[in-house]
Amino acid sequence: MLAIMEKSFLGRMFSSPPKSQPAAVLAEVDYLDAEAQFNLGLQFAIGVGEAQDYAQAAEWYRKAAEQNHSLAQLNLGIMYAQGQGVAQDDAQSVVWFRRSANLGDAGGQYNMGRNRQRASMDGSPADAPEARIEAYKWYQLSAAQGYKASVGAYATLTFKMTRAEVTEANKRVASFVAASAAKPLPA
Repeated sequence: MLAIMEKSFLGRMFSSPPKSQPAAVLAEVDYLDAEAQFNLGLQFAIGVGEAQDYAQAAEWYRKAAEQNHSLAQLNLGIMYAQGQGVAQDDAQSVVWFRRSANLGDAGGQYNMGRNRQRASMDGSPADAPEARIEAYKWYQLSAAQGYKASVGAYATLTFKMTRAEVTEANKRVASFVAASAAKPLPA
């Protein structure tokens, strides 16, 4: 007798749902964990099995992001920054980038660094030093995780900073690392 094995979780996740049951599948995922919601958002974003649908991707990313899924927060921030599936909204993109960055995601940290660096150039001169310090902090944290674009970005930014600004930025990096190490790991 031949035993037929069902598809694995990942096999089910990345295969097209049966055409007769899409509403049932989506309703089931609605109650699943953030990782499943993120994966469904990813499927809609890249168009696995169906046509690409950024609005659906944003909806599923939001569900996962609200459960502190850092990659969903990063992707939702990117979607707001680029106006993919949602209205383009720089303020909302920063909200999601910051949440991702605060959870330690290198991509979120890099995007926060870029945002703060732009603010240092586009904002008022009085606010520029604080924006540079924050940009350096986020770039440095991201670079420490191997995010390649951050390495050059914080090195270049350093040339535009005073010694006092770099010292303050390094203090903030150390403070962030210490606070992150003190947080309990999720269960």
